[in-house]
Amino acid sequence: MATPLRVLIHGGGIGGLTLATALARRGHTVEVVELRDELEALGVGIIQPSNALHVMREIGVLDDCLKAGFEWEILTIADPAGNTLAEIPQPRMGDAPSNNGIPRPALSRILGTAATAAGATIRFGATIAELADDGEGVDVTLSDGSAARWDLVVGFDGIGSPLRTRLYGDRYVPQYTGFANWRVTVPRQEQVKGVVMGSAGQAAKALLTPITDELMYLGAVFAEPEDFRPDAEKAHEQLKERLPMFSGPVAEALAAVTGPEAVVYSRISQVTVEEPWHVGRVVLAGDAAHASTPHLAQGAAMAVEDALVLAEALDAEAGVAAALDAWEARRRPRAMWVQSLSHAVLKQETGGETTPEEDELLKVGIPGAAHVLVQPY
Repeated sequence: MATPLRVLIHGGGIGGLTLATALARRGHTVEVVELRDELEALGVGIIQPSNALHVMREIGVLDDCLKAGFEWEILTIADPAGNTLAEIPQPRMGDAPSNNGIPRPALSRILGTAATAAGATIRFGATIAELADDGEGVDVTLSDGSAARWDLVVGFDGIGSPLRTRLYGDRYVPQYTGFANWRVTVPRQEQVKGVVMGSAGQAAKALLTPITDELMYLGAVFAEPEDFRPDAEKAHEQLKERLPMFSGPVAEALAAVTGPEAVVYSRISQVTVEEPWHVGRVVLAGDAAHASTPHLAQGAAMAVEDALVLAEALDAEAGVAAALDAWEARRRPRAMWVQSLSHAVLKQETGGETTPEEDELLKVGIPGAAHVLVQPY
């Protein structure tokens, strides 16, 4: 697209900041509006698989991510005592590394710095209050009272997306899967040089993921009632109660958790916007359009792919409408495949009943999925 656009991005998370950087580097005028007062991300760490690292390279922050994180190549499958059952080399997309574990706050800082360095503006403490799309542009009033006209509005505002509700009403409410993710950051053990998946069959699985030379996080998924919340004073004890079958590295990691404050608990929900992801000049991306379970470690990767492909589509197409159509045609099949396989893996690992379609997907499996996802998108 020859004429620079004015683009408003609703949400300053991983996907929104990636898009802000990609567009600003191309000469577009970009503002990110973020409800929080700062970019400091909540949570523990995150895995950047090779396809996500390819995007980081394309927006100029790959070296920063690798410096702040922990690069790894091998997925280790272990028994509950920590004995190695299999070591699975992880594939690469081009010359990007296989994987990088990184603390979420570090990644947020890297992306925020890149976005502002590229020329994007980040407005904190505000959200969209009013929006009117007349087909030629979008008039937006923010909650802080400021108003402007934009060529495109992009909702990277997460699984609970207010922009999605504005576009589609209550047709796409997040659906709780019945499972929740427990995570906690602990000192990295010397032998944890890549993800170690400790398996006790369907009883429990625990992952150790290195995120710096000094730190790793322990993660585990369990069935939990929808209204369950960990006890604010005993969350670490509740986590330990769910993993009594493990000794070795997992038990050592649990022993390092002496208080509840580091435990992060998040319910696992899904959203699939079945209608087009854009209405006029307003578009949803990332978890706002297609949130998945974490079993392929591809949620953030799908968001940053969404961002880069959207920037490329705006380059290649003659108008905003054509660019959004081309973008969704590229992104929907891949994002839906990830979502479907991720949910099938969840059901398989927890003893749920799978459909014939899910059984076909499961023939690919997690190792096979990694090889599919390093193919060009």
